[in-house]
Amino acid sequence: MYPRLLSIQDVSCVGQCSLTVALPVISACGIETAVLPSAVLSTHTGGFHNYTFCDLTAEISKIEQGWLKDGLKFDAFYTGYVCPAQIDPILSVMKSTAASGAVRFVDPVMADNGKMYPGFPDDFPQQMLRLCRGADYLLPNLTEAAFLLGRTPVLSGYDRAFIENMVKDLYALGVKNVVLTGVSFDPGQLGTVAYDGSRMFYDFNPRLERISHGTGDLYASVFAGAILRGLSLADSAALAADIVCSAIAATPDEHWYGVAFEKVIPELTQRLASAAR
Repeated sequence: MYPRLLSIQDVSCVGQCSLTVALPVISACGIETAVLPSAVLSTHTGGFHNYTFCDLTAEISKIEQGWLKDGLKFDAFYTGYVCPAQIDPILSVMKSTAASGAVRFVDPVMADNGKMYPGFPDDFPQQMLRLCRGADYLLPNLTEAAFLLGRTPVLSGYDRAFIENMVKDLYALGVKNVVLTGVSFDPGQLGTVAYDGSRMFYDFNPRLERISHGTGDLYASVFAGAILRGLSLADSAALAADIVCSAIAATPDEHWYGVAFEKVIPELTQRLASAAR
């Protein structure tokens, strides 16, 4: 089987995030990667000040109709940064163009560090919930997880019981697997907890003291590619974290606007090839 994945998120022309990460990374995993841009930005919004923004909401339904006429189907869907008005059109696309057994990866990109991203309304987490329900894999960070559950984010000082209860509550929203990122019980470590409804799988790496844009997009892209290549939930989560750490380490200090993921694609392909043996 040569699966076809549709990645639905914005194009930031410069900045190494969203579709400019998802397309090359998932393709490198050996997965046919189609795209549905939700918007086109000249750059991402983290640190750039003169970016342009073109909303493509009106195009989504037109694109869907073209695909339906051509009989196109997708084996997987991966959603990232989308606008509130796009939730219903995206749900329609995922229903009308899904192949039998299609897999849904939802990265509810909307917040970090305890705050919503600029431009999103206060009720966006409730709207995002409609996209999350039914997901095969939900990949929020701590802030996004709290907002999805209608809670105030807690970013430090928690214990395993707190994290595991949060993950179980996310699972109860109607998803099949949860991968919670940004988890830390030790100042020197940062990692994830994955939950399949019965078992918790923890994975930690040494904390790298650098703020890097696009790491969540890189993580989700590697994770989706690994799952579709047949890796387990735990192994996919661990591989995605390792690749993100390698990319951060490979990024020069002056390269502030993203991570040099291109440098670690050979590591990614080698690791996937080894896992398949």
